[in-house]
Amino acid sequence: MTTDDQPSRPRPPIAAARPLRRLGRTGRWAVLAVATVVTTAGLEALHLPAALLIGPMVVAIVLAVSGGAVRPSRPVFLAAQGVVGTMIATTLPQTILHEIALQWPVFIAGVVSTLMASSLLGWLMVRSRALPGTTAIWGTSPGAASVMTIMSDSYGADMRLVAFMQYLRVALCVAFATIVAGMMSPAGATGSHPQIWWPDAAIWRQSVLALAIAFGGAALGVWLKLPGGPMLIPMALAITAKLAFGLPVVLPLPVLALCYAVIGWGIGMRFTPEVIAYAAKVFPRVLLSILLLILICSGFAVALVVFAGIDPLTAFLATSPGGADSVAIISTSAPVDVSFVMSMQVARFIVVVGAGPQLARLLSGGRKSAPPLP
Repeated sequence: MTTDDQPSRPRPPIAAARPLRRLGRTGRWAVLAVATVVTTAGLEALHLPAALLIGPMVVAIVLAVSGGAVRPSRPVFLAAQGVVGTMIATTLPQTILHEIALQWPVFIAGVVSTLMASSLLGWLMVRSRALPGTTAIWGTSPGAASVMTIMSDSYGADMRLVAFMQYLRVALCVAFATIVAGMMSPAGATGSHPQIWWPDAAIWRQSVLALAIAFGGAALGVWLKLPGGPMLIPMALAITAKLAFGLPVVLPLPVLALCYAVIGWGIGMRFTPEVIAYAAKVFPRVLLSILLLILICSGFAVALVVFAGIDPLTAFLATSPGGADSVAIISTSAPVDVSFVMSMQVARFIVVVGAGPQLARLLSGGRKSAPPLP
C-alpha cells in the first residue's frame, strides 16, 4: 500500500499540549486563571461588552484544543448559571411595565418582527443542513447570548456551535451599534460608563438577597429537573422580587466576573479540533445569516422612526439583535431613551426565552439530535 492509499491517522496534539499535560491539574488551572485575567483585561480595555465571558471562553478553547483541558465541577457551573439568571433581573428598568403598557402596539410589533426574522433565518439554515438538529435555531435566537447558549444544551443543541454563532453575532452587532451610535451621537460618546470593580460594604450587604436567589433558585431548578431550570428559576424569582415587591437585586461586579469566567470555561472546554474545523466550514453561511439579521432589524428600526416617531438612534438600539446586556452598555452612554431601549430588549428576551424551546422543536421538524461531533 502506498502512502497515498493509507488511511489518514489523527494528528498528534500540537507541541503546546505536552507541557500543559505535564503541569498536572493544578498547574493547568493556574495557567487558565492567569491567561483569563490577561485576556479579559485586554478585551475590557477595548470596551468589548461581553469581555467578561468571551475572554475566559477564548482562553478555555485554546487550552482545550492544546491538550490542557480542565473543567469546572457541575455544581459550580450550575451555581454560576443561577447568578447569570439573577443578573437578568438587574437589567430590568423599573419602568418596564409602564413603558410596555404605554406603547404596547410598538413593543408587540418590534418583538414579533425580530423573532420572526431570526426564526426564518434559523429555519433556512436547518433546511440547508448547515447545522444539525436545533443548533441553528438556538444560534440565531436574538436573546442574551449567554442565556441562549446555556439553554440550548438542555434542549439537544450543540452548546459549542451555538456559542460560536451567538458570540459572533454579539461581536458584529456591538461593532455596528457602536459605529452607528458614534455617528448619530453629537458628543460621539460610545463607551461604557466606568465600573467600580470592588464595591463598598453596602453593596455587598444588598447582594445577600440576590445571591440567595441565585444559589437557591439554581438548586431548585436542579431538583425540579426543568430544562434550563438552574438559570430560569433564579431569573423568575429575581424578576418577581424586583418588580412585584420592590426588593433590591444587586450583584457585585467581582461575583459576576467570577461566574462569567466559570461559564466561559465550561463552554470553552467542550471545544475540540473537530468542532473548530466544523465551525470554520460553516462560517460563511453563519456570517451571512448574521449580516442579514442586522440588516432586517435595521429595517424594523426605520419603521419605528416613520410610523411611531421614535428617534433613529433609540430605534436602532431597541431593535438591535445583539442582546440586552451588550446593548445596555452602549445605550447608557448615548443620547437615547434608555428606558425604551431596555424595555424593548428585555421584552424580546423574555419572549425568546419562553418561546425558544417550542420554536426550536417546530422549526427543526422535531429533531433534537446533537451534531456528530466528538
